[in-house]
Formats: sequence, structure tokens, C-alpha cells
Amino acid sequence: MRKFKLQVQTTVDGYMAGPGGEMDWMTFPWTDDVNAYLDALTKPVDTIVLGRKLAEGFIPAWASSPEGEDQATVDWMNNTPKVVISNSLTESPWDNATIAGGDLTEAVTRLKSQPGGDIITYGGATLAANLIAEGLLDELHLLVNPTAIGTGLPVFPTSGAYQRLRLAAAHPFGCGITALHFEPKRP
Repeated sequence: MRKFKLQVQTTVDGYMAGPGGEMDWMTFPWTDDVNAYLDALTKPVDTIVLGRKLAEGFIPAWASSPEGEDQATVDWMNNTPKVVISNSLTESPWDNATIAGGDLTEAVTRLKSQPGGDIITYGGATLAANLIAEGLLDELHLLVNPTAIGTGLPVFPTSGAYQRLRLAAAHPFGCGITALHFEPKRP
């Protein structure tokens, strides 16, 4: 079965965005070691899963070939098929993206049972929290930025998601970010 991975930027206090979605706390520029880590993480991936709110900004942003991004990353982000989790959309307004609605567990189980490479999600916050709460992820890759913001959109659900994790690896990078790779401990 395909692995389902979460990769998300986070603060040391566990937020993936400020209260209004701010992301100005992220550490840039990245060092080459971060890029190498992310290249290895995404190499076996052939599907990106996004929540609807994130997709609304993410897909058009990559389609515009953002300044400062290398062309190989831009091409990968644009050419990799996307599945947008949404109960409000019935068809995709974006190229190379399909919509999956209904029960989240059923949608993810169906996607994971299809042939193909690994699957990655970048969130948004609601989707990430729900995937964690439902125990649907096989790997969590938290890129912890050396910043605390005190409040915001948490990576982990605020209730009902007790889950034991095993630290599979930790990678400190030259720019100050540390990647923490966790895997759920399943009974």
C-alpha cells in the first residue's frame, strides 16, 4: 500500500500559521541540506493531497512559477497530480487536480489502495488536523522553524487525537530548521 506523508512547516510551539494564516515566521532562505531532504522525501511521491482552502492559494501560486523557486521544483509541483479534499466542490477548477469528497477515511483509504507511488499532503491546517485525528498518516515530517508565535493554526488537533508517535529521524539544517520525522505507533 502507498505511504501517506504529511510535510509541513511549523513553529517550535506547534503552529503551521498565525491566527490569520500568517506565515511570515518561516525561515528563509533555506540551505542546500533542506532542499536535499525535501528532494529525497518527494522522490517516491506521485500524488499531492490538499485541503480546499490551501488548494485555492497553493495551486495558482505554483502555476505562476513563483520567483526564487528552482524550475525543477516548480515543474514537479505543477505536474504532480493533485487530489483536493472538499465537501463543497463537486468538480475541480484547476488543471491536474481532482476532487475527493465525502468521508475522509474512505477517501484516503481508496486513494492509498490505488496503484502508484507515495502520497504527500501539505495541509491546510484543518485537513492536517483531521488526518492526524483519524490516524490516516504513515509519516509526519515537521520542518520546525526556530520561532515561537504563541497562537495560531495548530498542526495537531486540539482535542480527540491522542496518538503515540515514534521519532524515526531528526535532521538539523544549517539555516536553523530541524526536520522531525515521526511515524504513528499503531497497535
